[in-house]
Amino acid sequence: MLTFEEKLAIIESFPELQRKDVSLNRVNFHYEESITDKKIVVYHLHPNGNGFVYAERIDDNSYPLDHKGMVNIRDFSEEALKKIIRESIASLSEKEPIVETWVNDDNQTLTLVYDFDLWNIYAGEMLDGTYTTYNGATNYLQQEGFRRV
Repeated sequence: MLTFEEKLAIIESFPELQRKDVSLNRVNFHYEESITDKKIVVYHLHPNGNGFVYAERIDDNSYPLDHKGMVNIRDFSEEALKKIIRESIASLSEKEPIVETWVNDDNQTLTLVYDFDLWNIYAGEMLDGTYTTYNGATNYLQQEGFRRV
Protein backbone atom coordinates (compact mmCIF):
# COMPACT_ATOMS: atom_id res chain seq x y z
CA MET A 1 0.00 0.00 0.00
CA LEU A 2 1.24 3.47 -0.89
CA THR A 3 1.77 5.91 1.95
CA PHE A 4 -0.10 9.19 2.24
CA GLU A 5 3.01 11.05 1.08
CA GLU A 6 3.43 8.77 -1.96
CA LYS A 7 -0.22 9.19 -2.95
CA LEU A 8 0.05 12.94 -2.43
CA ALA A 9 3.11 13.13 -4.70
CA ILE A 10 1.35 11.12 -7.43
CA ILE A 11 -1.80 13.25 -7.25
CA GLU A 12 0.17 16.51 -7.18
CA SER A 13 1.93 15.42 -10.39
CA PHE A 14 -1.34 16.23 -12.22
CA PRO A 15 -1.03 19.98 -12.84
CA GLU A 16 -4.71 20.30 -13.75
CA LEU A 17 -5.74 19.45 -10.18
CA GLN A 18 -5.90 22.05 -7.41
CA ARG A 19 -5.24 21.03 -3.82
CA LYS A 20 -7.81 21.97 -1.17
CA ASP A 21 -6.98 21.13 2.45
CA VAL A 22 -10.04 20.11 4.47
CA SER A 23 -10.71 19.06 8.06
CA LEU A 24 -8.87 16.33 9.99
CA ASN A 25 -5.72 16.71 7.82
CA ARG A 26 -7.56 15.39 4.79
CA VAL A 27 -6.97 16.74 1.30
CA ASN A 28 -9.27 17.13 -1.71
CA PHE A 29 -8.16 17.80 -5.27
CA HIS A 30 -10.44 19.73 -7.60
CA TYR A 31 -10.56 19.84 -11.38
CA GLU A 32 -11.83 23.36 -11.98
CA GLU A 33 -12.14 22.86 -15.77
CA SER A 34 -14.80 20.17 -15.31
CA ILE A 35 -17.68 20.40 -17.79
CA THR A 36 -20.08 19.17 -15.10
CA ASP A 37 -20.99 20.48 -11.68
CA LYS A 38 -18.68 17.78 -10.28
CA LYS A 39 -15.24 19.28 -9.57
CA ILE A 40 -13.72 16.97 -6.93
CA VAL A 41 -11.51 14.25 -8.42
CA VAL A 42 -9.76 13.15 -5.21
CA TYR A 43 -11.88 13.24 -2.07
CA HIS A 44 -10.72 13.09 1.56
CA LEU A 45 -7.22 11.73 1.05
CA HIS A 46 -6.28 10.98 4.65
CA PRO A 47 -2.87 10.55 6.33
CA ASN A 48 -3.84 6.93 7.09
CA GLY A 49 -3.75 6.26 3.32
CA ASN A 50 -7.49 6.15 2.77
CA GLY A 51 -9.13 8.30 0.12
CA PHE A 52 -11.49 8.30 -2.83
CA VAL A 53 -11.45 9.13 -6.55
CA TYR A 54 -14.55 10.12 -8.51
CA ALA A 55 -15.19 7.43 -11.13
CA GLU A 56 -18.93 7.51 -11.85
CA ARG A 57 -18.55 8.89 -15.39
CA ILE A 58 -15.60 6.73 -16.49
CA ASP A 59 -16.42 4.78 -19.67
CA ASP A 60 -16.31 1.00 -19.28
CA ASN A 61 -16.19 1.48 -15.54
CA SER A 62 -15.22 -1.67 -13.68
CA TYR A 63 -14.48 0.08 -10.39
CA PRO A 64 -16.65 -0.61 -7.32
CA LEU A 65 -18.50 2.68 -6.76
CA ASP A 66 -20.04 3.96 -3.55
CA HIS A 67 -23.30 5.96 -3.51
CA LYS A 68 -21.38 9.15 -4.44
CA GLY A 69 -19.72 7.60 -7.50
CA MET A 70 -16.39 7.33 -5.66
CA VAL A 71 -13.83 4.52 -5.54
CA ASN A 72 -11.77 3.81 -2.43
CA ILE A 73 -8.08 4.05 -3.36
CA ARG A 74 -6.60 2.76 -0.08
CA ASP A 75 -4.92 -0.28 -1.67
CA PHE A 76 -4.18 1.14 -5.13
CA SER A 77 -0.73 0.77 -6.65
CA GLU A 78 1.05 3.74 -8.21
CA GLU A 79 0.00 2.74 -11.73
CA ALA A 80 -3.60 2.04 -10.72
CA LEU A 81 -3.83 5.41 -8.96
CA LYS A 82 -2.42 7.28 -11.96
CA LYS A 83 -4.79 5.42 -14.29
CA ILE A 84 -7.97 6.16 -12.33
CA ILE A 85 -7.04 9.83 -11.90
CA ARG A 86 -6.37 10.17 -15.65
CA GLU A 87 -9.69 8.48 -16.40
CA SER A 88 -11.55 10.65 -13.90
CA ILE A 89 -10.13 13.87 -15.34
CA ALA A 90 -10.91 12.69 -18.88
CA SER A 91 -14.49 11.84 -17.88
CA LEU A 92 -14.94 15.40 -16.62
CA SER A 93 -13.26 16.95 -19.67
CA GLU A 94 -15.31 15.75 -22.60
CA LYS A 95 -16.17 18.68 -24.84
CA GLU A 96 -18.64 17.06 -27.21
CA PRO A 97 -22.15 16.09 -26.10
CA ILE A 98 -22.27 13.05 -23.87
CA VAL A 99 -24.89 10.50 -24.87
CA GLU A 100 -25.92 7.47 -22.83
CA THR A 101 -28.56 4.87 -23.60
CA TRP A 102 -30.74 3.57 -20.79
CA VAL A 103 -33.12 0.61 -21.02
CA ASN A 104 -35.71 -0.98 -18.71
CA ASP A 105 -36.90 -4.57 -18.35
CA ASP A 106 -39.56 -3.99 -21.06
CA ASN A 107 -36.83 -2.98 -23.55
CA GLN A 108 -38.02 0.62 -23.57
CA THR A 109 -35.14 2.96 -24.29
CA LEU A 110 -34.39 6.47 -23.05
CA THR A 111 -31.42 8.58 -24.07
CA LEU A 112 -29.53 10.78 -21.62
CA VAL A 113 -27.73 13.68 -23.34
CA TYR A 114 -25.42 16.24 -21.74
CA ASP A 115 -25.33 19.38 -23.80
CA PHE A 116 -25.28 23.09 -23.04
CA ASP A 117 -24.71 22.45 -19.30
CA LEU A 118 -27.92 20.42 -18.89
CA TRP A 119 -28.77 16.71 -18.72
CA ASN A 120 -31.73 15.99 -21.01
CA ILE A 121 -33.65 12.72 -21.14
CA TYR A 122 -35.28 11.85 -24.46
CA ALA A 123 -37.85 9.22 -25.40
CA GLY A 124 -37.08 9.07 -29.11
CA GLU A 125 -37.11 12.71 -30.21
CA MET A 126 -39.43 13.84 -27.40
CA LEU A 127 -37.90 15.55 -24.37
CA ASP A 128 -38.89 13.62 -21.24
CA GLY A 129 -37.01 15.65 -18.62
CA THR A 130 -34.19 18.10 -17.96
CA TYR A 131 -31.81 18.08 -15.00
CA THR A 132 -28.98 20.35 -13.92
CA THR A 133 -26.87 17.46 -12.60
CA TYR A 134 -25.90 14.02 -13.84
CA ASN A 135 -26.88 12.48 -10.49
CA GLY A 136 -30.33 14.06 -10.66
CA ALA A 137 -30.94 12.63 -14.13
CA THR A 138 -29.58 9.16 -13.32
CA ASN A 139 -31.49 8.99 -10.04
CA TYR A 140 -34.71 9.65 -11.98
CA LEU A 141 -33.83 7.00 -14.57
CA GLN A 142 -33.00 4.42 -11.90
CA GLN A 143 -36.20 5.17 -9.96
CA GLU A 144 -38.13 4.57 -13.17
CA GLY A 145 -36.48 1.16 -13.58
CA PHE A 146 -33.88 2.03 -16.23
CA ARG A 147 -30.23 0.98 -16.29
CA ARG A 148 -27.35 2.29 -18.40
CA VAL A 149 -26.42 0.14 -21.38
